Amino acid sequence: MTKFTLRRLGQSVLVVLGVTIVVFVFTRLLPGGPARAILGPRATPAAIMAFDHANGYDKPLVAQYWVWLTHLVTGDVGYSYKQNQTVSSLIADRLPKTLLLVGAANLIALVVAVPLGLLQAVRRNRLTDYTVTGVAFVFYSMPLFWLSILLVIFFSIDLGMFPPQAPQGGFGDVLAHPSGLVLPVLTLTLVTVALFTRYTRSSAIETLTQDHVRTARAKGASTTIVVLRHVLRNSLLPIITMIGLTLPVVVSGALVVESVFNYPGMGLLFWNAAQTQDYPILLGTTVVVGVATALGSLLADLLYAVVDPRIRAAR
Repeated sequence: MTKFTLRRLGQSVLVVLGVTIVVFVFTRLLPGGPARAILGPRATPAAIMAFDHANGYDKPLVAQYWVWLTHLVTGDVGYSYKQNQTVSSLIADRLPKTLLLVGAANLIALVVAVPLGLLQAVRRNRLTDYTVTGVAFVFYSMPLFWLSILLVIFFSIDLGMFPPQAPQGGFGDVLAHPSGLVLPVLTLTLVTVALFTRYTRSSAIETLTQDHVRTARAKGASTTIVVLRHVLRNSLLPIITMIGLTLPVVVSGALVVESVFNYPGMGLLFWNAAQTQDYPILLGTTVVVGVATALGSLLADLLYAVVDPRIRAAR
């Protein structure tokens, strides 16, 4: 297990290093270079030259990358001149809020989707299976912005149960107003449940056809025992993959949902930066998402090895 973990960790480091190279090259491919992108189209040649010299952009490309990488390792991912703040401070303020939003949605989705998927597999091609499948397809195919608007119209405007806007302010302010989180979390939960349910159902149906499951049934084991002891663990493998792939979503934030509900998380930060052409925030967020992608893949592989020892032995 140690050798497997070290090998996957080394691969993740290489992936992250590749992401930093791509992001660094993109900053140099901006029209007019980073100075023009940050200072604006009206910046004078003298101002651009002074900015390049102050930030080391007049040095060789390899030297620039090394300086940028050393700053990145220490947590310096750039400075937003439009917000007059470091990108790292902006990310540190927004990231916990997005972790709360997407983490809560995924946790609730897991609790709901796994039992539903197993129930569908056990009652395959029956009314229960068709009903859950139909509802799942509706939510899975529905755009997030449209689902968000429908929930706001029904629960906020018609019933007046929850506020249409997510709580503002810091992390403590968000926790102090949990009612404002209901609709954003519900939006993400409905879509995620639809996705997780389909994967759980397919995996459970395949597991039910395995020899060890038929043997357990032949020995007189009840359906509950068969599902909990022999089907559940193997059916979790595709869900583990989905959890690993959702980690970048946790970091980048559900951009659409945060924009609709004005939730001050990573997604809204990226959206506002794109509208104002705040390149340091865009590039800093891209690096963080790239790191999260590598970590998510590493986490999925490690959980695979824990759940199924055959995978660990094969690798």
